[in-house]
Amino acid sequence: MIETRKLAKAFGLKPVLRGVDLSVQPGELAVLLGPNGAGKSTLLRILAALSRPTAGQVSVAGCALPSEAAEARQRLGVVLHHPLLYGDLTAEENLRFFAQLYGIEPPAQRIAEALKQVGLTARRHDLVRTYSRGMQQRLAIARASLHRPAVWLFDEPYTGLDVAASDMLDRMLQAAAERGGAILMTTHDLARGLALAHRVLVLTRGVIAFAARRGEFDPADFARTYASIVTA
Repeated sequence: MIETRKLAKAFGLKPVLRGVDLSVQPGELAVLLGPNGAGKSTLLRILAALSRPTAGQVSVAGCALPSEAAEARQRLGVVLHHPLLYGDLTAEENLRFFAQLYGIEPPAQRIAEALKQVGLTARRHDLVRTYSRGMQQRLAIARASLHRPAVWLFDEPYTGLDVAASDMLDRMLQAAAERGGAILMTTHDLARGLALAHRVLVLTRGVIAFAARRGEFDPADFARTYASIVTA
C-alpha cells in the first residue's frame, strides 16, 4: 500500500532524504519516529502527493507518484501540521465541501458519522475559525476519515488533543488497521507510538536507521535504543 525505493529529496543543495526504502502493508500501523529535522514531514508530504521527490520510486495505494497523484489523493486520508480547513465555513460545510471532492453521495450520513466520531456534533454549525486548536485537529481527523481511505498519513496527529480525543484517535487508527488500511504516523510520544504500532521505524539523517515489528524489540528498553540510534 505504501512503497518507496531509494527515495531522495533535496532542497537546493541540501539533502533531506537520502535513499529511503519503506514498506507499509494493508492492515499495518507503522509508527515513524525521529528527531526534529530528520525528514519525517518531508517524507509524508511526498507520500501525500504534496511534494515531488528528487529521485527514487514511490507508490501509494497502487498509484505511482507523482504521475498518478490525482488518483492517489482519492485513496488517501491525510492529517499534516496544517489542518487544511476553511475558517469561514462551519464544520459541517467543510465536510460537505470535501465530500464533494471525494464524490461521496449522498454525503449527509457520512458527515454526521464523522462529526459524531470526533465529538463535534454539537458544534457542527459553528465557524471553524472559532474553534480551539484541539477542535480544529478533531475536525481535520474527521476530514481525513470521511471517505474511508485505504491509506492514512498522520503527522503528529495528537497535537492539541485532550485525553478523550487522543483515546478516540487511538481507537480510530486501530479500527482502520483492522479493516485493512495501511497507516503511517509520526509522533514524538514514544509510549503511545510503541503501544499502537505493529512496526516501528526510526528516520534519522534522511535514512531509515531502524525498522522492527512489535515483538522484535523490548519496549521497556526502546528509549535507550532510540537514543543510541539518533546520536550515533
